[in-house]
Amino acid sequence: MTDVQSSPSSVALDIDRVGVKHVEMPLVVKDRDRGRQHTVASVDMGVDLPAAFKGTHMSRFLEALENWREASAEELDYASMKRLLSDVLTRLHARRAYAMFSFPYFRMRKAPVSGRSAPVRYLCRLTGELEEGREGPRFLLELEVPVTTVCPCSKAISRAGAHGQRAMVRMAVRMSRFEWLEGFIDIAEASGSAPIHTLLKRPDEKFVTEQAYDNALFVEDVVRNVAAKLESHTHVTWFSVEVESEESIHGHNAFASIERSLGAQK
Repeated sequence: MTDVQSSPSSVALDIDRVGVKHVEMPLVVKDRDRGRQHTVASVDMGVDLPAAFKGTHMSRFLEALENWREASAEELDYASMKRLLSDVLTRLHARRAYAMFSFPYFRMRKAPVSGRSAPVRYLCRLTGELEEGREGPRFLLELEVPVTTVCPCSKAISRAGAHGQRAMVRMAVRMSRFEWLEGFIDIAEASGSAPIHTLLKRPDEKFVTEQAYDNALFVEDVVRNVAAKLESHTHVTWFSVEVESEESIHGHNAFASIERSLGAQK
């Protein structure tokens, strides 16, 4: 049959990335506390396309992903991601390939007083990129971690109380070796006024409210706390962190962000 994709393009321009998005599939990820965790991922995959070709072969991405799913038992780690990207390079005759897995990750959290447990959800993304001739892929880990904050200004000027809100810590990190998701979640949660809980009884709510009030932080404080911990992390070579506060007494959100390259220091 005629291979239209391999015919020359009428516009001779290289394409940086072309591929498929939002491929839904079951996924198994490593869990520091329980060994493995079953979740569901949305997968984006792509390759570069030289100007000499009109199009890529979209079905080959799905073939590579299905082959990977069967061979790896749906478990995502360094070795399995490397196999997937290498297969994509070969099937698509590409020079660069990437795959991004977006998935919810859950950790059980006990309430501080009652001890009642319930899962807290975190959004994670792991992107792998592999270039032809390169021994291994580069990885980018992204996390969204909710925390509680209390405004120091409101606390200082109010006769009673202070306004609090939920803030989202969004971090992206490049690492020199594999690190647990839980370690970065811990960094984010330790940087806010208090962590988020799914299940709280009245004694727990009193504890968490007072914990946050005693540890009032601006959005600027939280982003600096996270950045300082990432700067001192042994295996982080680059990071970007943004904290966005869903302000409870304003019609707008507040944010602060820091980005650092640490490769030369590690």
